[in-house]
Amino acid sequence: MDHMSPRLRAFLSEPIGEKDVAWVDGISRELAINLVTKGFNKAYILLGQFLLMHKNEAEFQRWIICCCGATEHEARQSSTCLKEWCSCFL
Repeated sequence: MDHMSPRLRAFLSEPIGEKDVAWVDGISRELAINLVTKGFNKAYILLGQFLLMHKNEAEFQRWIICCCGATEHEARQSSTCLKEWCSCFL
């Protein structure tokens, strides 16, 4: 995919492992702080939330906006990042 941001390309280049949540494309510094305070300090924990929502991007976006303070842009980018990671690794 040529339209991938460098950050998304880097995230998709390897398994999640122990990456901090800030590695997820679309997660700003401020949003990362909000996520960490809610217990989502690792990318795999955020991925788990996405999977609990059955990879439903719209539901995940609503959740991350309402519960974590993401902007619509951040919500779209992060859900796309997690969806693409699932396509590559699951």
